[in-house]
Amino acid sequence: MEMIDFTKKSTYYYDLPNELIAQKPLEKRDCSRLLAFNMDTKQIEHKIFKDILSYLRAGDVLVLNNTRVIPCRLLGKKEGTGASVEIFLLKRLNLTDWEALAKPAKRLKVGTKVVFSPELSCEILSSNDVGGKNVRFSFQGTFEEILNKVGIMPLPPYIKEKLENSQRYQTVYSKINGSTAAPTAGLHFTEELLDKIRQKGVEVCFVLLHVGLGTFRPVKEENILQHDMHSEYYEVDEKTAKIINDAKSQGRRIIAVGTTSVRTLESAGVSGKVVAKKDNTKLFCYPPYDFKIVDCLITNFHLPESTLIMLVSAFCGYEETMRVYKEAIKEKYRFFSFGDACFFYRDKVKNC
Repeated sequence: MEMIDFTKKSTYYYDLPNELIAQKPLEKRDCSRLLAFNMDTKQIEHKIFKDILSYLRAGDVLVLNNTRVIPCRLLGKKEGTGASVEIFLLKRLNLTDWEALAKPAKRLKVGTKVVFSPELSCEILSSNDVGGKNVRFSFQGTFEEILNKVGIMPLPPYIKEKLENSQRYQTVYSKINGSTAAPTAGLHFTEELLDKIRQKGVEVCFVLLHVGLGTFRPVKEENILQHDMHSEYYEVDEKTAKIINDAKSQGRRIIAVGTTSVRTLESAGVSGKVVAKKDNTKLFCYPPYDFKIVDCLITNFHLPESTLIMLVSAFCGYEETMRVYKEAIKEKYRFFSFGDACFFYRDKVKNC
């Protein structure tokens, strides 16, 4: 039997028909389809997302990423020439400075000024290690308020249709501004569903990871060990750390909503115990990564050859993941950001 090389990007390729790429969210968030995969029995079930309630039990801990997407695409003009410039914000460095991507990058020399509106402009400070530019903003008023007026909500390039309501690219529990893409597994939850989950005795808690280039940057190298993960800022507070550590010590399940929650928990829990902290992570999970905190995962269906499907392959098992994706394609599930969800779960806590 031929050995599978988990370090090859092409190992994680699958053929997806274009018509299965969801172009818009459903009218009701919790009416997406749900593929539930039992990692113990290997059984697949086809459900509706609101049925997630039947898989949860009292004592479980549901962990959500409460980051909020900012309108991080800025279209402006180069001062002096009037040439069009796009600045895509990635990570805030301080009150005025941001790490960003820029187009056309080669024509934006250090000291160049870009004007977006009468209230907002920026100066190119330097090139950065992600192929973009670090920029310093000048503004009159509150930066966040101006950004909300001038900036454009980012959508992945595979979504071709215009989003009528930008709030549908935010989770209902989004709270802290800073992401350049939504933690899309959380888009399926409604306030009503979360209330029912709490009423069932499930503890709901929050972590923060500002989604940036580390999450959605394509893997270009065939040898994935050469892929450089871009760092992303995360936070775990004392309350959440205690809830998770108490549950782990009592053999209760930790259920992460989305790969960003997984990476946050595993980054803060490398010792097997979650530490409350504010830090940056470049964690890259691929087989045979040993997950120390997360027992179950709610997530969407991810792009071929992406770091996200590599993470799922590490969590669920490579062959099982490919089997799930093959079944989802056969059953015509909707894929990617506005698509359907899957729940990878085990009835018993790992190593318990």
